[in-house]
Parts: sequence; C-alpha cells; structure tokens
Amino acid sequence: MLQDTLLADLTTDLPSAVRLQRLVNTLREYFHCGAVCLLRLRDEVLIPVAVDGLVREALGRRFVIAQHPRLAAILASRQTVTFPPDSTLPDPYDGLIEQHSGEPLHVHDCMGISLHVEGDPWGVLTLDALQPGVFAPQAQDDLQRFTLLVEAAVRMTRLEQDIRGLRVVRHDAGVPVSRHDDGEILGHSTPLKRLLEELDVVADSELPVLLSGETGVGKELFARRLHQCSPRRDKPMVHVNCAALPESLAESELFGHVKGAFSGAESARPGRFEAADGGTLFLDEVGELPLAIQAKLLRALQNGEVQRLGEDTPRRVNVRIIAATNRRLRDSVRDGHFRADLYHRLSVYPVRIPPLRDRGNDVLVLAGHFLELNRARLGVRSLRLAADAEAALCDYRWPGNVRELEHVISRAAIKALSRGAARGDIITLEAALLDLAQESLAPASPSTDDRHDPAADAAPAEALQDSVDRVQRQAIQRALQRTHGNWAAAARLLSVDPSNLHKLARRLGMK
Repeated sequence: MLQDTLLADLTTDLPSAVRLQRLVNTLREYFHCGAVCLLRLRDEVLIPVAVDGLVREALGRRFVIAQHPRLAAILASRQTVTFPPDSTLPDPYDGLIEQHSGEPLHVHDCMGISLHVEGDPWGVLTLDALQPGVFAPQAQDDLQRFTLLVEAAVRMTRLEQDIRGLRVVRHDAGVPVSRHDDGEILGHSTPLKRLLEELDVVADSELPVLLSGETGVGKELFARRLHQCSPRRDKPMVHVNCAALPESLAESELFGHVKGAFSGAESARPGRFEAADGGTLFLDEVGELPLAIQAKLLRALQNGEVQRLGEDTPRRVNVRIIAATNRRLRDSVRDGHFRADLYHRLSVYPVRIPPLRDRGNDVLVLAGHFLELNRARLGVRSLRLAADAEAALCDYRWPGNVRELEHVISRAAIKALSRGAARGDIITLEAALLDLAQESLAPASPSTDDRHDPAADAAPAEALQDSVDRVQRQAIQRALQRTHGNWAAAARLLSVDPSNLHKLARRLGMK
C-alpha cells in the first residue's frame, strides 16, 4: 500500500533529500506514470527539489509561475487539478520527459495538486503520464487523499532545515539563519554540499574569510551566502571590485573624502567602509590592490578605524571582511606583490571554491538553469540538450567554469534559432552547437606508441572511480542515443540487465 510506504518513510531517519526522492519514486510507481516532480515555491518561482522520470537537467530549471499557466492553475487550487490530452495550455515539461526527451507529448495525461505547510503555500506536486486515461477519477481521488502524507514529508524536511539553521546561529541572535539568497547556488555534488555546510558554520563567526578559486566559479555568490547566513544579514553587504579601482581614487573609494580634499571633490563623501558599517565588506579580486592601498587597508583592519581624505579625525567602523581572489596570494606575497601582514589578516579562514570540473553532474543542473533562462529570454517553447550534448558538457574541462557554461548555453540557443529552428518547437541543442574549445575536451585514450607528454605530469590526476564513472556514463549515453532513448533497448545493446542499468544510471546521476 502506498500509504504504508509513505508512513514508513516518515518514521525512518532519512536525509531530507533522500526522503523527498523516495517520495516521488514511490508516487511514480503507484500511479504508473511517466514522471513525477515535487516543486517548492519561492518568490513566485517553482523550483524542482525531487524528480523521477524527467531528464537530469530538469533539477536546474526554475519555473516562473506567470510563464506557466498549468503550474499557476495547480497552485491556485486546493483540489487535484487535471489537464485533458487536448489542453491548449503549454506544458512546462515539454521535451523533458526522460523516455521521450526532445519530443512533444501530443497525447498524455497531467495532474497536480498544491501543497501547504501551516496554512501557507509551499509548492506543488505534478504527475505526467505518457498515455491518456491513466489519471482516472480514482487516481485523482488517491492523489487528494495522499496529499496530507506528502505535506507531512515536506513539513518534516523544513523542520530539519530549521534545526540545522539553529545549530549555526549565534546564541544571542534568537532567530534561525536566513536561507533567501539574491543569487542561488545550484548543485547537488558532494564537494558543493561540503562547502556549503562549512560556509554555514563559519558564517556565524566574525572571522575574516578569504575565498579563492578560478575565474568564473561564482565567488560573489558564496560571499553573499556567507553574509546572508551571518548575524549581520540585516545590515548591508557592500561589494568592492578591487581590480576596477584606479590607484588615484582607491583611497577615496574605500575610506571617503571631505569637500575640497582634491580637485573635483565638491562635497564630502563616505567610503565603502562606512557604507558597510555594521555589515559586510566584500573585497573582490583583492589581489589586484596596489601596494600603497594595501598598507592603508591593513591599518583600517587592525584598528577598526578609517580616515577620510582631508580629515584629521578617524571614524570607528564595524565591518566583517570577506575577500576573494583568483590568484595564489601566497605566491604574490613571496614575489613582493602582496603584503604578508595583510594576507594573514585577510586569510584567517581560507576557503577554496571548487572548479566546475570537480563538481560532477552539477554541470547538467546548471545547464538546465541556463536553458530555462534562455527559453524565457528568447520566447521559445522548450530548450533541451541532446544526449551527445550532455556527454560533451560532462566531459569538458570548463576552464571558464560556471560563467563559461552560461555563455556556451546562450550561444548554442541563439545559433539554433539563427539556423532555422522555430520558436514554437522543442529545440534540441546538439553537441555541435555548443562550440566547446577543443583543447579543453577530455582527451582520447592514447595509443601505445604515443610520445610521453611532460605537461601531463603537471595536470591534476583524475581519480580512478571518476574515470570509470565517466566511461560508463559515455557508454550509456551512446546506447541511449542509438536506441532513441529506449532504456530496455539500450540495456540489450550494452548486454546488461535492464534493472541493473537503471540502478547504475541513478548512481551516475543520469536519472
């Protein structure tokens, strides 16, 4: 019985993500449907938190309610909402159903129901069947009946998140950590989860944090998370791009000036330190600061005082410093380009942001996010990735990280339209459209007579399990491409049992 299974999961000690994933898996099996999606509501946007039967990159999609009338209709009702096969309302999952990815579902059943926690809308649960008539009146009644158990699972998940928030909040703050970010950090990989857990703990301290990482990893997003999870979250976070500060104006920008302090100073102006008083000052690309400004910055950090240009009296400020750099500051200190004392003042708690190539299938989740952004921006019915495009994204080394991925997806979408794709169709982006730099593609296996490449010794080694996973993922993707997405046929082609293929695909993050 479905009810017994859901109750058992509620009484079992499971991680929140596992509980919600088991929930959608169980519902899909019970209703014999093609896909189930659990979406959380936040600021007029529905965010998938658990899916079964949709392509992997669907987790990165963000569905703006105003752009999706089916989801809006479900959210507006407390009863089960169904859509007939001939409904003219656009389907948010067009081209995203795993068994028919890239194909429009002209005939299928859809139903969904809104979810509420403590009387407030929490999100929606949607079900899609590949054949008409699956969601008969009995199925609609069942979904209505099981909604209380689904809401209980959601409520338990939210309670666990609140408890985790209370663990990292200051004892004298009295309120849980805020989870509302200006920019969302997307991904489910182990390195990212560990990093976010670490940031949530250090956010509660007053320690200066130095974020390091390659260009394009999104250091500003992680800095914002630190601020928004800190006791200073209700105070301003001021962003200073140190690389864009001309040396002649840097002191005025950071510390302010009085009227007449220099030519053109027609009125007094506070600096960034004063603007951030009580909050957080984010020094982006701090390694680019001129040495003369580094000395004055160090004095401000040591004394908690700033002095405006042309003013004799210092002013007290209370700021928390978060700095970021894509340089190896230790090397800059050794070479005399960065002050050692300032480096030690800034790097009380150093944090490395992992590059995209170390985050596994997060690349597909992020790709889904950028696909949805471009779908809305370009006004097309649906944008999705072909199997060879998914494989190419997973194999690419991403020297430009998340920023490069965003640009690759945007370029591919525009190319598809410029080459004749109709905005009313499901547009599938093939690997050839991605325009990936050849030098950053995963190398082919070398032959026995290949010469030794000394540069390979300096390259980061790939773990054996990662290599095995990559090869298995490629083999499955090629088989699915040859069988047009038919998993049973792909299993026969690979000479494996279908159930084992599904288990392997789930472990590899392909389902």
